[in-house]
Amino acid sequence: MAASAFPQAIIARKRDGHVLTPDEIAAFIHGVTHGEWADYQAAALLMAIFLRGMTADETSCLTDAMMRSGAIADLAGVPGIKVDKHSTGGVGDKVSLVLAPLVAACGVPVPMISGRGLGHTGGTLDKLESIPGFQVGLSLEAYAAQIRRIGVSMIGQTAEIAPADRKLYALRDVTATVESIPLICASIMSKKLAEGINALVLNVTFGRGAFMKEKARARELATAMVAIGHAMGKPTRALLTAMDQPLGRAVGNAVEVIESIEALKGRGPADLMGVTFALGGQMLLLGQAASSLSEARARLENAIADGSALAKFRDLVTAQGGDPAVIDDSTRLPRARFTREVGAGNAGYVVDVDPMAIAQAALLLGAGRANVSAVVDPAVGLTDLVKVGERVPCGGRLCTIHANDEPLLAAALPQIRAAFAIGERPVAPAILIDELIE
Repeated sequence: MAASAFPQAIIARKRDGHVLTPDEIAAFIHGVTHGEWADYQAAALLMAIFLRGMTADETSCLTDAMMRSGAIADLAGVPGIKVDKHSTGGVGDKVSLVLAPLVAACGVPVPMISGRGLGHTGGTLDKLESIPGFQVGLSLEAYAAQIRRIGVSMIGQTAEIAPADRKLYALRDVTATVESIPLICASIMSKKLAEGINALVLNVTFGRGAFMKEKARARELATAMVAIGHAMGKPTRALLTAMDQPLGRAVGNAVEVIESIEALKGRGPADLMGVTFALGGQMLLLGQAASSLSEARARLENAIADGSALAKFRDLVTAQGGDPAVIDDSTRLPRARFTREVGAGNAGYVVDVDPMAIAQAALLLGAGRANVSAVVDPAVGLTDLVKVGERVPCGGRLCTIHANDEPLLAAALPQIRAAFAIGERPVAPAILIDELIE
C-alpha cells in the first residue's frame, strides 16, 4: 500500500483542508467495508469532512464508492424508465404510500427502497409493516421480479445495498457528524442509485418539523443531491416543501396507512394530495409518461378517480404478503386500546400546530423510536388533526389520541394540548411547494 493510502495520511490531508483524490476516497470506503480501517480512523475522517467539507467532485466520488461497496440492482429486464422518490422526512409524511402505487398505475415503474423511522420522523417501512403479513425484506432478485410483474416494489435496504453506508451511518450517529451535507448526500444517493433506477425525484423538507430547519440549508442539500444525480447519469429533480405543521391529519403507523388508503380512494387531505401530485408530476415527466405538468396532474387524478391507483396498492400489498382486506376494512389493522379526543380551550382559528410537539407526543406513545433498538407500536398515534386556518368551537376536537397505555396517554396529553395555538383571526398556512431544483 502506498504511504498516501494509509488511513492516517488521508485523514491528515482532509484535516488540513485538501481535496481528496478519487483513489483516496475509494481506499477509505474499501477500508471501511472490509474492516481494514478501524472505527476510530473512520470517525476521524468523518469529523474532518464535517469540519472541512467536500467539493462537488469529492461528494460524487464518495457517493459512487459507497454505491459500489455492494450490489447494484439489475432492472434492465424491466421495461420503461424506472423512477423513484426520496424524502428527507417530516411529521405525518406518508407520501410514499400514496405516491408509489399512484405513479405505477400511470405506467412508470417505481422501485422504492425505504427506511425506518428514527426520532421524530416516521419510517415508510414501519407503516407498511403495520399491515398484517406485509414483508419488506425481499431479496434483490424478488424485488426486481416484482417490479417486472406489477410495476412497483417497496422494500427495506438489503444487506447487499451500500454496506459502507450502514457502517458509516452508525459512526456518524455517535460522533455528531450526521448534519454534514456531503455525508448526507452520499448516504442518501448511494442507496438510491443502487436501486437500479433511471431517474430520481427528491422531496427536501424544511421548517420546524423537518430535519433541515432552515430553507437555505435545505436548498443547499437539494442542489448538492441533484448535482450528484446528474453527475452519475441519473436525471434528478428536487422539490423544496415546507414542514411547519404535520402533513395530513394522522401521525403514527396504522393510522397513516388508513389515511393513505383514503387518499387512494379520493378522500385524501388537501395538503397530502398537493405534495403527492407535485412529486408525482415530476416523476411522470422524468418517466416520459406525460409531456407537461398539467397532463401529468390529469393522469394522476384520473388514476385515483378510476380506481387504478387503489388497485395497484392492492397488488403491492398482496405481492408482499400483506392482508389486502385492510383496504376495505380498516379494523383489520392494529387498533389501540384507548382513544381520547383533545378539545379546544376556546373558540377561534387554528394559527399554529407545532409539528415537533406532535411528533414528540407520538414518540412518547410508542409510534416511533428514540433509538435504533426501540420497538414501534403500530397502533398508536394521533388522528383528526386540525389544520392551520381552520375554525374550531370551544371544546371542539383538535385531534384524537390513540394509545395502548393510559399513563403514557396522560403523559402525552399536556404536550399535545400545547401543540395547538388558537387565535381570533385566521392565518394562511405556509405555501407547501416552495421551489423546484433541476
